[in-house]
This record gives sequence, structure tokens and C-alpha cells, in this order.
Amino acid sequence: MDDHDLYAALLHETKNHLVLLTLTLDSIPHTRQDAHDAPLDAARLLGHKVAERLMQAMLLYKAEAGALRLNAVNAYSPEDMVAEMAQQARSLAKHLEVVARVDADVPPIWFFDRNLLQMALMNAIHNSISYARARIEVRAALSDGMLALSVRDDSDGYPEHILELTAQGLPLQSNGTGLGIRFARLIAQAHRNEEREGELRLYNDAGAVFEMRLP
Repeated sequence: MDDHDLYAALLHETKNHLVLLTLTLDSIPHTRQDAHDAPLDAARLLGHKVAERLMQAMLLYKAEAGALRLNAVNAYSPEDMVAEMAQQARSLAKHLEVVARVDADVPPIWFFDRNLLQMALMNAIHNSISYARARIEVRAALSDGMLALSVRDDSDGYPEHILELTAQGLPLQSNGTGLGIRFARLIAQAHRNEEREGELRLYNDAGAVFEMRLP
């Protein structure tokens, strides 16, 4: 086993341990007492964040090695996807209003890699949970003939330098928000249909809007 294989194996093992830890935390019931529930929710959110960061690191490693593939593209329901993501957000942020919205013109099915999209969207949801004042919206819409899956919040929005770098397709810092955005951009661009390629859009509209468009 060379150094790269060892690095990947260590990441994978650590990720599995963290997943087990988050499952254990998820199984602990709330008591409706802030002294118990608030630290529990904070620990659960942190566990999910770290586990997903490790998964992103593994997939970025594969991408740099030219081995990132969409292996699970299938027909899925955008409505079900949005409902599931919103429910996960509610379970992690009981202090926030979480709204699931599906526009009337969204088709009943769309083709995408559900697992990879879930990871990218959950990263955006985690960021929104950290910065939203009171509300998060998970939405499916049609935009220019593409499926637009978005996470919107009522925070102060993205910093201007992040919006500029993302709009220009330039790399961001490989940590925190930058790593999540880099990962989401790779996942979006890996979705292709004939001559069209998926894209990631970030913008501010009474808060931060994270949007993945899939052809």
C-alpha cells in the first residue's frame, strides 16, 4: 500500500467511526430541557459536519486523481429529495423554521446522483443552520431548462469575495466554506446531459442562496 492508498484508507476508517458516533448521538432522545437538548443538538450538528467534511475530502482526492465518477445516476423525485433534506435540517435545527418548496412546473422525476447531491446540499444546510436568523428554505425549481435545487436562508449572506471567486470559477480556500463550495461545484459539473453541464451558483437575496443546477 503506497502513501496515497494509506491516506485514503485512514480517511475512510475515520469517517466510518464518525458516522457511528453521529448515529449514537441521533439515538439520544430530547428531554425538552435546554441544558440537555442544546448541547446535544450542537454535538450532533458538529458530528455530521465533520463526517461530511471527511467524505468531501475523500471525493476531492478521487477527483484530483481523475477517479470521480457519477455511479448512482438514476431517476429520482425532486419533491422527495427536497422533503428529505428539509426534514434532516429540522432534526438538526429545531430553533429554526425550515420550509420545503417545490415549484409547480418541476417534473416528477429527474436524473441525478442522489447520494452526492445530498452531501453537497447538506453541507449548504449546515452552513445555513450556523448563520440563519430564523428561517431556511429548501427548494426545487426549473431554471433555463435545468433542475435548480437550492438552500436559502435569512442570514447576512455570503461575503463579497466568495461570490466573486465563485462567479469567476476561481478556487477558494481549501477549508471551511471554501471546501464545501469546491466540492459542490465538482458534483454539479459532473452532471452532464448532451452539451450541457451542471453548475453551482451562489448569490445573496435577503440572505444567502446556494443553488445547484442540473441539466
